[in-house]
Amino acid sequence: MIKSPMSTAAPLSSAQSAGKGMRPGFLKRLTTAQMQMLVMVAALLIIAVFFTAATDGSFISSRNLSNLIRQTAIVGILAIGMVFVIVCAEIDLSVGSMMGLLGGVAAIMDVWYGVPLPLTILITLGCGLLLGLFNGWWVAYQKVPSFIVTLAGMLAFRGALVGLTDGSTVAPTSDALSSIGQSYLPGSWGWSFGMLMGAGLLLSVMKKRNAQRQHDLRPAPARFEYGKAGITVLALLGLLWVLEEYRGVPTPVLIMAALILVMTYVSRRTAFGRRIYAIGGNIDAARMSGVNVELNKMLVFGLNGLIVAIAALILTSRLGAGSPAAGNMAELDAIAACVIGGTSLAGGIGTVFGAIMGALIMASLDNGMSMLDVPTFWQMIVKGGILLLAVWMDAKTRK
Repeated sequence: MIKSPMSTAAPLSSAQSAGKGMRPGFLKRLTTAQMQMLVMVAALLIIAVFFTAATDGSFISSRNLSNLIRQTAIVGILAIGMVFVIVCAEIDLSVGSMMGLLGGVAAIMDVWYGVPLPLTILITLGCGLLLGLFNGWWVAYQKVPSFIVTLAGMLAFRGALVGLTDGSTVAPTSDALSSIGQSYLPGSWGWSFGMLMGAGLLLSVMKKRNAQRQHDLRPAPARFEYGKAGITVLALLGLLWVLEEYRGVPTPVLIMAALILVMTYVSRRTAFGRRIYAIGGNIDAARMSGVNVELNKMLVFGLNGLIVAIAALILTSRLGAGSPAAGNMAELDAIAACVIGGTSLAGGIGTVFGAIMGALIMASLDNGMSMLDVPTFWQMIVKGGILLLAVWMDAKTRK
C-alpha cells in the first residue's frame, strides 16, 4: 500500500509553526542572556526613578549623570577583565591591589622622574601584563587554586605599593597624565563617535541576518532585530545628549567604550574567546578537543592584568596622585558587577556588556545613596545584599 506524501511528512518544527501563524510573543523570542539584560535595564529604570524622586530631580541632572558615568568607567573596565577570568572558572582577588600598585608606579615615573607620558603608559601596561601572567602561571602550570594565588597577590601587591611610595601620596601628577582621567572630548567628536557606534550596530545586525540566510537559517523577524538595535542607538544618542549638556564625553568613558567593543569582538568572534568559554563550560571536553588549557588560562590572567593597568592609569590621572590606599576593595566591586551582570561563578557564562550593566547598577546605587547622605555602613549592607541575591539567582538559574 502506497502511503501519501502527507502521511510521511515530518511534523512542523516550533520555528516553522511560528511561521505558520503561531508567532511567539516578544518575551519568548528572547534568549536567557537577553532576558537578563532586560531585567537589568528594568532595575536601572527603577533605581533612576526612585533616586530622581528622592533627590527632587538632581539624580538625572546632566552634571550628576556625567559624574555617574565617570565613576562607572573604572569599575566597568576592571569588570571587563574579570569577566574573562570568571568565565574561565577562575577568580582574581588581586585586581584592586594590582591597580593601586600600577597606579603608584605610573605616579612615581611621572612625578619623581619626569618620564614622558607615552613611555609611562607603555611601562605601566607592560608591568600589568607581567603581573597578570605571573598570576596565571601559578594557576595554570603550578595548579595552585586561583583563590589562593590572587589572595597572596592582593597582600603582596599592596605591600609593594606601600614600600615603593614609603606610605605617602605621590603627587601632583603632570597635566599630561592628568588629562587621561580628567579631560572631555569636544562636542563634535562625541557625536561622531556615537554616530559611528550606531551605524556599526545596525550594520552588524544586517550582516548577522545575511549570514543566517546564507546558512539556510531563518532569522528572527526584522522588526524585532532592528527594533532592538534602534532602541539601543536611541539610548546611546540620549546619553550623548545628556553628556554634551554638561562638558562632553569624559575620556575614561571613551576608553571604556573602546574596550567594550574590542573585548566583545574577542569573546564572540575569535578562537581565543571560544576556547575560554569552552574551558569554563567543560574543561575536560575542552582538553580532549585539543585546547591548550594551561596556556589559555595564563593568557586570560595576562589579559586581565593588561586591562587592570588601563584602569590604574585612569584612576591615577583622575586622582592626580598615586595613593597607598588606591584601589582598596575594588576587586569586590568588579566581581559584584560581573555577577549582577549575569556572569556565572561556575564558569562558561558571561558577557562583557552584562558586566558593564552590573557596574552601572552598582555605581547608580552608590551615587544615589551618597546624594541622600545614607550612612556608609548602610551602603555596604545594601551592596552586600544585592550581591548575595545575584549569586542566589545564578545558582537557581543553573539548577
